[in-house]
Amino acid sequence: VIDELGIQNDTISVSSVGCGGMNPMFFDTDTIIPMHGRAPATATGIKRIHPDKIVWTYQGDGDLASIGTAEIVHAAHRGEKITTIFINNTTYGMTGGQMAPTTLIGQKATTCQEGRTREQAGMPIRMAEMLSTLDGCAYAERVCVTDIANINKAKKAIKKAFQKQMNGEGFTFIEVLSTCPTNWGMTPTESMEWQTEHMIPYYPLGIYKDFE
Repeated sequence: VIDELGIQNDTISVSSVGCGGMNPMFFDTDTIIPMHGRAPATATGIKRIHPDKIVWTYQGDGDLASIGTAEIVHAAHRGEKITTIFINNTTYGMTGGQMAPTTLIGQKATTCQEGRTREQAGMPIRMAEMLSTLDGCAYAERVCVTDIANINKAKKAIKKAFQKQMNGEGFTFIEVLSTCPTNWGMTPTESMEWQTEHMIPYYPLGIYKDFE
């Protein structure tokens, strides 16, 4: 998408420490790696200083939906003209497989070895739905990457989010359902099937907010 839009030299990536800390190896753009959960706050500062740049954050569910909840909620509420790509694999994938705010009911993790319960941890949080209720959020969509058709939809959504940022429309948010075969204790194929059977019913795909 960055190549198609011709924005590589004008793009600044903000990836919180953790799995996102490896992004400089994957994306040939300027990259800032802030403290865990602080990507939206850091991106806000960068965008306000450089309003002509394309600024986006890459964040996992532990990073964004747990320690960074306040930052993402208030960035969306203020309508900061940044884009967030949120990777939801229902676990703390980089730090050992602990329960995340997105871990499904009954799903096991290193910190809930009998499975998550509603009584102990509440229901899994749905970030796309929650952020879409905020006035400053211009666009929120949930996608997945289980097959070629969905990968193409995800790419289209990310491109649309960047274009809306370039138009100055406000905060844009793409939630990407992903897998974590290692921490789930599955093969890659099994993890894709599990995502389709269990994650997507609880985290429905689609557009939740789109200001035209």
